[in-house]
Amino acid sequence: MASEQPGFWARVQRASVERLHIRLESLLVLVALSGAMALLSPFFLSLSNFLNILLATSTIGVLAIAATFVIGSGGLDLSLGSVMGLAGVAGAFVAVNLGWPSVFALITCILAGGLAGYINGQLVTRAFVPAFIVTLGMLGLARGLALVISQGRAIYGLPSAIVYIGQGRPFGIPMPVIILVLTAIVAHCVLAFTRFGRHTLALGDSEGAARAAGIRVEHHRRIIYTLSGALAGLAGLLFTARVNAGDPTAGINYELTAITAAIIGGTNLFGGRASILGTMIGALIMGVLQNGLTLLAVQSYYQQMAIGAVLILAVFIDQYQVRKESRV
Repeated sequence: MASEQPGFWARVQRASVERLHIRLESLLVLVALSGAMALLSPFFLSLSNFLNILLATSTIGVLAIAATFVIGSGGLDLSLGSVMGLAGVAGAFVAVNLGWPSVFALITCILAGGLAGYINGQLVTRAFVPAFIVTLGMLGLARGLALVISQGRAIYGLPSAIVYIGQGRPFGIPMPVIILVLTAIVAHCVLAFTRFGRHTLALGDSEGAARAAGIRVEHHRRIIYTLSGALAGLAGLLFTARVNAGDPTAGINYELTAITAAIIGGTNLFGGRASILGTMIGALIMGVLQNGLTLLAVQSYYQQMAIGAVLILAVFIDQYQVRKESRV
């Protein structure tokens, strides 16, 4: 096994270098898609529409960062959208129904998401249940719990301090966009420059080799799933603050969009390679696609079909490149 370590860490180091670069292909797709939408709709290039795209991307972008960490480590989290909805409802319940100060509502959103992620990580690492099954089960559990807490109705009347997080515009920039940018910067630094980031990709590259290299695989994976849940909680806070309501149906199918954004941005679906910068471009591509289809009056179920098709295409291109590189 010792002879395998140099090659193993060399692959991880290459992935570290790749994390510092934006995928040129993704950037070209974003430019081409934006150009096409600008030609098809005269409203696309307006400032107000540009801000709408950024606002919509802020929630998906935070979820996509969570998906990047999990997928990069060789895992999968299908519960992101439901955990986001649960966290938003939990925060709104604390602020409105219990009347607690806004800071407790903010903390509740993050803790609720982190707890759901921690449960996912525990079941994956201690009960040895496949991540697909665990997070699929959490998808239903979190959504059901959100409906129970809210009694199936949106919770309105949030304090102004929470609403400002979603609707405030310091220096003319929407607060959710600022929070997304700060989150992305921190996530990029963690993934690209820290031991935690190297170990995350090492797990995705080869769990056996990572274990032989001294990485505490189970402990690290639990942290990753907890982080994923906490980021979903942050996304729930942003969405709830933006719409001024804790909606138990929020985030339906958002996990699909988040995973697609991460893969478009260069994250390998089977782990070992991930890029936060690329994920941000992927999130913008999804935001531009959804916004453009909405401007073109394309019905919502056709939009879901488009997202599914983009996901399949992104995985196909990613795997084609992997096979091409392996033959070189």
